[in-house]
Amino acid sequence: MEKNKLKIVRNKLDKLDLKLLSLVKKRTLLVNQVIKIKKHKKQIIDKVRINEILLKIRKNSIKKKIDPQITNKIWKSMIGSYIDYETKNFKKK
Repeated sequence: MEKNKLKIVRNKLDKLDLKLLSLVKKRTLLVNQVIKIKKHKKQIIDKVRINEILLKIRKNSIKKKIDPQITNKIWKSMIGSYIDYETKNFKKK
């Protein structure tokens, strides 16, 4: 019985992961647009923007009753990953 319940919940998690992947794809396409707009490599890391994002995520997490520590870790990791992605894909001087 327990094993069956676990399998059902894990299947739901797998379906949700696929939806998250679609959102990551959309986010990546937007980041590609950002890369084209930025003129200098030093623009890749915008600490003011990063702090704004993290604050917004914290406020919305609390509002939605999600542990803000979880969302903070997820967004910091995502932001770091996209900084690496932008750095790797930035072609201008």
